[in-house]
Amino acid sequence: MADSLPGLFTLSAEHLAGLSSTTFQQDHQHSGYRGLIHAENETGLGHRHPPQSRQEIKQESGFLKFRRLLSANAGLSNSARSKRSRSTGYLVNVDKFGARADGTDDTKAFTQAWKKACSTPNSIFLVPARKVYHLKPITFEGPCQSGITMRIQGTIRASTLMSDYEQNRRIWIKFEELRDFSVEGGGVISGNGQIWWPKSCKVDEKQPCLGAPTAMTFDKCTNVKVTNLRIKNAQQMHLTFRDCTNVEASNLKVKSKGSSPNTDGIHVSGSRNVQILNSDIGTGDDCISIVSGSNKVRAVGIKCGPGHGISIGSLGKNGDEDHVSDILVNTATFAGTTNGVRIKSWQGGRGYAKNIVFENIVMRNVTNPIIIDQFYCDKKEKDCKEQKNAVQVNSVSYRNIKGTSATEKGIIFECSATFPCEGVRMENVQLTHKGRSSLAACNNIHVQQIGNNTPQCN
Repeated sequence: MADSLPGLFTLSAEHLAGLSSTTFQQDHQHSGYRGLIHAENETGLGHRHPPQSRQEIKQESGFLKFRRLLSANAGLSNSARSKRSRSTGYLVNVDKFGARADGTDDTKAFTQAWKKACSTPNSIFLVPARKVYHLKPITFEGPCQSGITMRIQGTIRASTLMSDYEQNRRIWIKFEELRDFSVEGGGVISGNGQIWWPKSCKVDEKQPCLGAPTAMTFDKCTNVKVTNLRIKNAQQMHLTFRDCTNVEASNLKVKSKGSSPNTDGIHVSGSRNVQILNSDIGTGDDCISIVSGSNKVRAVGIKCGPGHGISIGSLGKNGDEDHVSDILVNTATFAGTTNGVRIKSWQGGRGYAKNIVFENIVMRNVTNPIIIDQFYCDKKEKDCKEQKNAVQVNSVSYRNIKGTSATEKGIIFECSATFPCEGVRMENVQLTHKGRSSLAACNNIHVQQIGNNTPQCN
């Protein structure tokens, strides 16, 4: 990609398709993934092997629609947005509305500029290069005219006054109820998180657990593209998609200190048809977290570290019923993270995490490379004992995962006796520790072994 960030590896659409089609063709006998295979075939990605029956066509329909939506949306957005970028869009420059970039507050100017951009079809909301703008909490609210682009070429920096966040402590920059909208430009979003981190109860137990703002939140948005940005030092989470549909987040560099508390890189909640592509994420919490209500999420071409890895969950806290399904993590590298690929849920919860594929992954000195933990608890929780209910983990595939574990146990499957993990497969997984095979700790799970795997559950 011409606008990709320096130092990031990128994968062409053809390359991504080849990786996915190879994987899912070999998985096609496994019923949990049949929809994924035929989705690849019917969209022209990989070889064409038409379904054998109407029943199979019916089974494939959900994920097939997902792939078609992604393909169609990507194609339309690339051509349409590149055309606007060449000059057809109406330019709305924040400087023309009074933004000064001199260390004073620019929130009012951004708000006025947004009103103009929102009411103008195909407008370009421009944050000029080589300038630093300061913002208090702000919401870019829709609905708006279609085809709006926010082009951030300069730096946007968060207010350091905590009193500015009293109205809503969890939000800094929010995009709400927008459709056919993109954020791009190669600029920087800086949350000034170093002001907030020491006041977290996870850093100082004497502090109240009040939470802190998410740097960028997309709420109830449809057909959204976020690309070619640097998001750093978030107050808490960096980038969140909440109740969104048809999302592409690509060529992002998301960074904060490994010691920064709760600073998830990209957080997906209640969202569907989400692509996270070719991004470098290193934070103090999960590089990517996918929680309840999310389905059809693809993370491809991810560099993760430092951080807590890529996590599905946590799910089922306080007895909640949570659902996550149809997740693909393909072509990722984890370096020095506390976890690699993780599924985590609380005892007493309900619901499911199912149809999940982790493949083509490299682990480099990762503490827990592969882990399913149905007994997840925060540090302050005393009672992690098994309860009557648990979130069901079903149809999980690990393929072509290689590398080194920082501990003896490269694989931990801690599943519930009342709701054991089902439909778990491992194929060509090789994890070592200090030059020898690592160990596997497996409870209440049966794993189907394919190919050459080490370690293995006994």
